Amino acid sequence: MTTPTAPTTDRSFFGHPKGLGLLFTTEMWERFSYYGLRPLLILFMAAALADGGFGFERPQASAIVGIYAASVYLASLPGGWIADRWLGLRRAILTGAVLITSGHLAIGLSGFVAGKPFFFLGLILIVLGTGLLKPNISAIVGDLYPEGGARRDAGFAVFYMGINTGGFLGQLVTGWLGERVSWHWGFGAAGVGMALGLLTFWLGAPKFLGTIGSDIVRHPDAAVQAKRESTVRNGTFIGLGVLALVFALAATGMVTLDPQAIGSAMTFVLVGIAVAYFAWLFAAGGLTGDEKKRTAVIFVLFLFAAIFWAAFEQAPTSLQLFANDFTDRQVLGMQVPATWFQSVNTFFVVLLSPLFAAMWLGMAKRNIQISSPAKFAFGLFLAGLGFLIMLFAAREVVASGGKVLVSPWWLIMSYLLQTMGELFLSPVGLSSMTQLAPRRYVGQMMGIWFLATSVGNLVAGLVGGHVDPTKLDQTPTVFLGTAVALFIATAILAAMVIPIRRMMANVR
Repeated sequence: MTTPTAPTTDRSFFGHPKGLGLLFTTEMWERFSYYGLRPLLILFMAAALADGGFGFERPQASAIVGIYAASVYLASLPGGWIADRWLGLRRAILTGAVLITSGHLAIGLSGFVAGKPFFFLGLILIVLGTGLLKPNISAIVGDLYPEGGARRDAGFAVFYMGINTGGFLGQLVTGWLGERVSWHWGFGAAGVGMALGLLTFWLGAPKFLGTIGSDIVRHPDAAVQAKRESTVRNGTFIGLGVLALVFALAATGMVTLDPQAIGSAMTFVLVGIAVAYFAWLFAAGGLTGDEKKRTAVIFVLFLFAAIFWAAFEQAPTSLQLFANDFTDRQVLGMQVPATWFQSVNTFFVVLLSPLFAAMWLGMAKRNIQISSPAKFAFGLFLAGLGFLIMLFAAREVVASGGKVLVSPWWLIMSYLLQTMGELFLSPVGLSSMTQLAPRRYVGQMMGIWFLATSVGNLVAGLVGGHVDPTKLDQTPTVFLGTAVALFIATAILAAMVIPIRRMMANVR
């Protein structure tokens, strides 16, 4: 008999542990569902009632998309806390997958039962489920590489390719069904993908992950541990109760909610949550001197990641509307769905991720190290170039009075540059969180990373609704403002690279 290979030392999945293959597949199906649903939302909600939509104004629909996406990532913070203190990583992932699947089922049925209440109930269930699944599956990826280093970065790059494989396929399938057959057929297809992800993880985790993520880090005093778990349980149930009350009041018309006003207020709330959390961590988190330095670096990366996502996450709002209204979509005599342009980014990620993974490993072998802040600065700069390109496309539309449909290559080149920026920033950010975070806070730090994405999604939603054929002059302003913000952020972060690198001197 042979001794089984430990899950963290196994290299049978293209040089990585087999557990990475399981997590790759699970996340691929979860992203199939998420990205398959997302681009349909603004088109569906802004579509006239006669076309099967809700007939919302564009800024209102865009704000709802921003709030939804922001809430998805915001939920990662309590999701990490619940996993760290109560459920453990694996049970949190399974619970989240069940909630997401239920949410897609509710949205799919909303065309037949209860209309808007079922639709928004489905969005809420997806938010809750993703908050449990998203940060904790990434944390398990980090646990597969206890040695750290470039191999961990490469592992996250492979994992990131799984995310975007799912996103690419999801947007093609649901986009075609949603725009060509029925909105609710597209929504239903996204739910089928999530159900497959649930089954994959449920059946494969015991075999491929061993005991990784099956339990929490427990306090040596059983009484203290029991109190911790009770606090998390009670807090979770109270939060769910408040959410259920607000939903019931809105669904019955007793309370009217203004998405744009809510989105504006949430911007300040989310940034305040981040500042308060880091202040608490430094004051009462029991961190050592080295852990405080690492946490300070996480805070800086959080700020610049939020700026990047505020631009990048305009894909389902401003760029989706630009593709729908101002882009020539005729290919071989067929008009392709506007949502298919959302798959351009994910196609480039799948294509380029292996090249970036190989590049990091090749540079490490030659002892060439680029720090995480430097990679972030490159990512911000490339995203800025992507929006600068869209400025020229928008000006061409304005010059024609909205009568000319521009070449799809404007969007394709913009997405290429944004994707390269994403690959410099996102997988590196995921890896940095697992490297820098104190072990007892790793789930929460993954939640903080996704909180940056939450802030970015919210800002993108508030900005993105200002692409409108009836108000042409707004479109160049949106793209110019985004590009300028990215270039300013690049310059500031570049000036901070050397001090931050010194603070990270002991990080493997």
